[in-house]
Amino acid sequence: MLWLEGSDDLRLRESQATIERCGITHEVMDGAQLAKRYPQVNFDGVSRGLLEPGSGVLLARRAVQSVIEETKKMHTGFLIAQAVTPDGGGRITKLATSLCGAFSAAHFVFACGPWLGKVFPEVLGHRIFPTRQEVFFFGSRAGDARFAPPALPTWLFNNDEVYGMPDIESRGLKMARDTHGEPVDPDTQSRIVTAEGAEWARNYVARRFPALKGAPIVETRVCQYENTSNGDFLIDRHPEMPNVWLAGGGSGHGFKHGPALGEYLAAQICGEGKAEPRFSLASKATQQKRAVF
Repeated sequence: MLWLEGSDDLRLRESQATIERCGITHEVMDGAQLAKRYPQVNFDGVSRGLLEPGSGVLLARRAVQSVIEETKKMHTGFLIAQAVTPDGGGRITKLATSLCGAFSAAHFVFACGPWLGKVFPEVLGHRIFPTRQEVFFFGSRAGDARFAPPALPTWLFNNDEVYGMPDIESRGLKMARDTHGEPVDPDTQSRIVTAEGAEWARNYVARRFPALKGAPIVETRVCQYENTSNGDFLIDRHPEMPNVWLAGGGSGHGFKHGPALGEYLAAQICGEGKAEPRFSLASKATQQKRAVF
């Protein structure tokens, strides 16, 4: 992972202090050093870069499939069905589903991403803000390895609010904005990128990766962030159903924190951990004012 910062490098310095405290191997480079290390990239406007050589990319689809297979080995049930929204007013003992009947449990965890607000509209309808996020993949010339690992790491131009990944699995250079897109309904939004978004992506790639000017867009994705008002996670009990837990508010960063979130939530359910106030429902407002990035 290569974090790139402009003249205001406060967030880079804060990140550097954190990884130094945690003993994580890293390297800090100035603009000249970056240009020498990665000549295929235009670092115009970049003052410093922070490289974590031991970091990597999580392949989300593969990771989820692996988790399912491992939990099956532990005799854990797995099914796909639509959960019927539970009614408020006390504990629930059974959860109805559309295809598989009802099942019982002592605790229920709803980790529904951008659908959290639709499952619990009265509690979260105005506290979860789903936004539309467009993702683009650009193809490089045959035999050009400059945009694949190890020649290029995952990168973030923080001053541009744009991030991307090298060509992994021969899918092309991935890039997207880390700014919030337009508010959407995750059930009905279009999954086709806009012409305006594609034009912006072409212009950006041509500027930051000059050798890819005119490169074809070989794949696109439209996903969503499930943003909270302040950008921090939501991990708390339902206010009316004490054995129902709400987990989400990844604000674009949820998946990579999954293991830590799971450990924290499991400890909360088992009464073994101290609750973190910043994850509480009470800390999530109905108007967005992002403070955590």
